[in-house]
Amino acid sequence: MKFKIIFTLLTIFARGSYSYAQSADVILGIWQSEHGSGRIQVFKEGESYNGRIVWLKDEKDESGKPKTDINNPSEALKSQPIKGLEVLSDFTYSDNGEWEGGTVYDPRSGKKYSCKLSLSGNGQLEIRAFKGISLIGKTQVWSRVK
Repeated sequence: MKFKIIFTLLTIFARGSYSYAQSADVILGIWQSEHGSGRIQVFKEGESYNGRIVWLKDEKDESGKPKTDINNPSEALKSQPIKGLEVLSDFTYSDNGEWEGGTVYDPRSGKKYSCKLSLSGNGQLEIRAFKGISLIGKTQVWSRVK
């Protein structure tokens, strides 16, 4: 009898753990930015969710060379290509259905912001970037690329 109870509890726990991991990983994939100029691949590294630019509408600058991170505040990083640049870093999934504790880097301005991510009811990714508290910030909506 004890064996059946233990087995049932372990089965319930295993199913609950699987659904937790499955819901946390739903963010994985490629997303198109709100303005349509880039696509970001969200990937998991350990327990952290990150995102890198994998496609740009305009990959080359005026001289025909790949665009670089010219607005980066670090002189040493200004020559790194925009394509391949990690723009979402260090997010963890929380029980409230959000990915929190991470940052977003905007290569257009060279600024980094605190950020939280969430999925809307229609499956779009909402990126809330802010300084200080999330009430004072800006939200972008990204669409999944199929």
